[in-house]
Amino acid sequence: MSDAVFLVVMGVCGTGKSTLGAALSKALCLPFIDGDDLHPQSNVDKMSRGEPLTDADRQPWLEIIRKTAVSSVLSQLEDDHGLDVPSPARDENQKPGIIIACSALKESYRSVLRGETLSEAEVLNHLGKLPTWFAYMKGSREVLTDRMMKRQGHFMKAAMLDSQLKTLESPENEEGVVTVSIEWSTEDQVREVVRVLEDGGEGQQYVESKH
Repeated sequence: MSDAVFLVVMGVCGTGKSTLGAALSKALCLPFIDGDDLHPQSNVDKMSRGEPLTDADRQPWLEIIRKTAVSSVLSQLEDDHGLDVPSPARDENQKPGIIIACSALKESYRSVLRGETLSEAEVLNHLGKLPTWFAYMKGSREVLTDRMMKRQGHFMKAAMLDSQLKTLESPENEEGVVTVSIEWSTEDQVREVVRVLEDGGEGQQYVESKH
């Protein structure tokens, strides 16, 4: 399990988490899940009405995300294809893992996603803890607002952006975080995340301009 990876693509609404997650899935040959799809229906209903979620609302959702990641990696290690998480083909020498998009705005939320508040001993046994990385999509309010106003069919209202930005606790000083600008191309974002993962975390600093 220590050779596997759980990669969370994080950031406020409008950063393009799903786009980057799908691109990373292709680049790393790992399954990708949009964390929004794991929300309890009660959370979806609240967000559809433009109501921000409380920490009590988010706790079970974050736990579901972590448990889904662990279950997916275990199924890959056991070569069990019964789990309904589509995975791109990968060779036998490639690390197992999973990519999930999730806003992960607070440090406490990221602790849950890292499994620091859950006991995984019964599930993992001798396999060890699943390493967790965060790809933090960073951008200005102006760029984010413009993107949100152009989006169609997404239950997160543009008016909630300010609330999310206020809630956001930057992960940039935490371990296992690579920061990418939302103004970079998707290709450059993928290249940076893959580089840091391959380097084992070396050079995690944020670079304002790319190339």
